[in-house]
Formats: sequence, structure tokens, C-alpha cells
Amino acid sequence: MNNYESEEIVEAANIAISNLLPTKSRSLYDIAYNRTGDGYQAKILTKSEIDRFLSSADDKEFLMIKVGLILGIAGACRTDELVNLTVDDIQDRLFLYYTAGKCSSQPVGKNTMGKIPSVVASYLKLPDVACYTGHCLRRSSATLLADAGVDITTIKCHAGWKSTTVAEGYVENSIENKTKIANQVLV
Repeated sequence: MNNYESEEIVEAANIAISNLLPTKSRSLYDIAYNRTGDGYQAKILTKSEIDRFLSSADDKEFLMIKVGLILGIAGACRTDELVNLTVDDIQDRLFLYYTAGKCSSQPVGKNTMGKIPSVVASYLKLPDVACYTGHCLRRSSATLLADAGVDITTIKCHAGWKSTTVAEGYVENSIENKTKIANQVLV
């Protein structure tokens, strides 16, 4: 194989990589990547932050957000998985728009569902609210499981990942996890 063939293969691979994400998603990832400078990963919500939001946020204003948060974290759900959740999974579309204590027949869309983590982060006055994306639910779920001592095989099964490397990439290197590991080493 000569240099020309090698360059051709590299160029074809780069074109394929650039087409992996839809244009809209790619621009959002690029913005986030450039903002962080070291690659993009959605922030996570800790167990104490989740508990604080669930116990203090008013149901009249945040009921749909609470339900989405609970299901998203419990199921390590992608935003589109939450949007497509049905009441047969429970019957008809599960999430309806809920505001000011009133429920409408309008289904909740992907953009609203994807904003659940940023609404929670904003409510809790966490820094970098824009980094709490819809992906936060899957990362938080994986991290909470790891913090609880769940093995990587179970985490992979829970979230539907085949690759250990991918699953490990979702687990935040949290203080809680480091403390538990240090205690296990020292005891």
C-alpha cells in the first residue's frame, strides 16, 4: 500500500466519522466540545442533588420533570427513549405537557425531555447548567450504580451497552466512588 492509498483511506474514514451524527446534533456536540476544550461529556446529577430536587421542587411546577428524572435515571434512558415511552409500556404516550398544575393533551417532545437535567440543575443553582443535557440521565444512572458498588457487567446490561469501554466512559469519576474504593483498600 502506498501513501496515496493510505491518505485515501484516512480521508474516507474522516468523512464517515463526520457523518455519524445528524447535522443538528453535531453542531450541539461541537459547541459543547469547544466550550470544555477536552472533549464533551454531559455533567451528572449526584444522588444528593436528585434527592434534594425531588423533595423540594413544587409538584405543581415540576411534576413532569420529576417523573422524567426518575424514569430517566432508573432506566438509564436516552431522551428519545423517554419521549417514546408509552402507557402500554404503561398505554398511549406517557408524558403529557404539565404546567401550572394543569395537564394538557399535548405530548412532551424530545427537546422538552432533553431539558429535564438542565431544569433540575437550574433549580438547584448548580454551575454550568448548559452542560446538564439529556445525556445526563444515562451518565448519572451509570455513575450512581458504580457508586453503589455495582459491577460493570451489570451496568452494561442495565443501559444496553455491549462495550465495557463505552460503559466505563459513562461513569463519572466521582468523589463518592473514590472514597468507597479508598475505604475498601484501607479496611
